[in-house]
Amino acid sequence: MNAENSIRLFGMSHQMVERDLDAIETKLGIDLGRSATSSTDKDPDYYPQLDNVVRKEAAEMSAHYEVFYCLEKSIRVLVSDRLKADFGATWWDTKVPQSVKDNVDKNIQREKDSGVTPRSTAEIDYTTFGELGEIVRQNWSTFGDTFSSQKAFDKIMTSLNVLRGPIAHCCKLAPDEVVRLELAVRDWFRLME
Repeated sequence: MNAENSIRLFGMSHQMVERDLDAIETKLGIDLGRSATSSTDKDPDYYPQLDNVVRKEAAEMSAHYEVFYCLEKSIRVLVSDRLKADFGATWWDTKVPQSVKDNVDKNIQREKDSGVTPRSTAEIDYTTFGELGEIVRQNWSTFGDTFSSQKAFDKIMTSLNVLRGPIAHCCKLAPDEVVRLELAVRDWFRLME
């Protein structure tokens, strides 16, 4: 057998072993630490002590968290960029409902009082998801050309806010809610067409 065939045979046997190990991990619901996102990337002292079922659920939920994280961050940027472009650097003082500003002030103070590193220097990063919707609704004349319908905006923001709850509070999304999240994200982007 020449060297080229030996290398090819080695590669094929490696693939077969990997496939068999994948099947064993799936069947037994375990992580042998072979993937790039294995538990070896986590805290080596404490993470392995957490229940394997919960770790597996967390891995499944991480994709939904990532989608929502990106979506929420992009909405914050959209709101702040648009209001700053239309109303200048003082947009926060002049265009945000007082109840939202009051809640943001409380959130900032709570963080200061806790002695933790501030999450941001931008007030908008201290708003809740629902408050982002309030800011847009309060300034609909500015956002009316961004979104195709205020009624649709309200419906989609409400749906996203409901779906955000389990994601943000470490509860597993039911299969129907995973589909609902995918549809709500699609609806969001369709709303801006």
